[in-house]
Amino acid sequence: MQRREFLATASGIAAAAATSLHWPARGWADELPADVKINRVVGFHLTTQRSKVAGKNSRLDVHGDTGGDRMLRLFTNEGAQGIGACNARRNDAEKLLGASIAELFQPDARRMTGPLGEGTMPLWDLAGKLLNQPVYRLLGGENGRRIPVYDGSVYFADLLPQYADRWQDRFREEIDMGLAAGHRVFKIKIGRGAKWMPREEGDRRDVEVVRVCRAHGGDDVQLAVDANNGYDLAGAKRLMDQIGPMNIAFVEELFPEEVEPCLELKEYMAANGWKTLLADGETQGRLDVFEPLVAAKAVDVLQGDMKRFGIEGILEEAAMGRPQGIQVAPHNWGSLLGFYMQLHVGGAIDNFYRAEHDPLSTDVLTGEGYTIRDGSADVPERPGFGLEINRDRFADSIRPDFDLRA
Repeated sequence: MQRREFLATASGIAAAAATSLHWPARGWADELPADVKINRVVGFHLTTQRSKVAGKNSRLDVHGDTGGDRMLRLFTNEGAQGIGACNARRNDAEKLLGASIAELFQPDARRMTGPLGEGTMPLWDLAGKLLNQPVYRLLGGENGRRIPVYDGSVYFADLLPQYADRWQDRFREEIDMGLAAGHRVFKIKIGRGAKWMPREEGDRRDVEVVRVCRAHGGDDVQLAVDANNGYDLAGAKRLMDQIGPMNIAFVEELFPEEVEPCLELKEYMAANGWKTLLADGETQGRLDVFEPLVAAKAVDVLQGDMKRFGIEGILEEAAMGRPQGIQVAPHNWGSLLGFYMQLHVGGAIDNFYRAEHDPLSTDVLTGEGYTIRDGSADVPERPGFGLEINRDRFADSIRPDFDLRA
């Protein structure tokens, strides 16, 4: 299929998908007050705390115990505020001054536009608060959705010095921590032989870690693995020979996402009777890169990064994959706000697989209602993303990068 033809088809699919999801675009867009104008924009960095130290993966050193989001806080002449993750630069954020949400939303395109690029989260939050509606409902979702999630924080704890002589127990502890947080699905980092250990020794340790987690979690948990491209096709087959019988839910980034190797691995897994899904795509920066993967159905789950593509981009990715039965599970690491975004997008599309949870928290923002239980998260019915600022903690701990006023 030619690129132009593919994009035209995808555009039509997106429109049809919006209709099938009862998207109330013009209905609520017409209710946005045009006289409510943005008169102040504050940009700042929000540091968040992880519940544990995340170790190495197959490519990078220790990830540590903190994450962070670049943020925008929007003020209006009528007192309503919006807040969200956004990487826009100061000169782009300045272009919001004097604008209203009504003029930034395009009903026919069913998306936010304007100078923020993919960083439309604060605009959607403001729209939800102006209309007293949660964002997932503005995106077309129906009431009462609970979104499947997984714990993506099981890194190379065995290579941290403090756990080197008791690494099996540490993985058991991390599974217990996730279970206590409400998780039932765990993604385990593998690929030690790509950088940190001799190849055979590292591959063997990968399998041992999965076995420890499977034995400790039992049949009540689902496991997945993520190699961050730390294997090749032959190595991936050898890996699956060992872990395939352990009922692995999905494998992620075993090697770079190319059509033929992906298809060959899918065929290999199917021939062995393993129902494991193949997931990939987190490193890509453009949706058109997914075209050949989608056309060949070379993956089962697309994983475009939540913040890199933004709300509109993930919705478009979902529309691309839907005709082929491909699901979406946005990549999200190091971002608390990205987790909230995933849940609202997941509440609006029917081919959402799971949201990735990095266990982060902050006392600067409160996000009540995002409760994880039995492997799924509640999406709060509060306006916008349901986020409130702790004004005392904000004043004490946040130093704005810029504070722009009309």
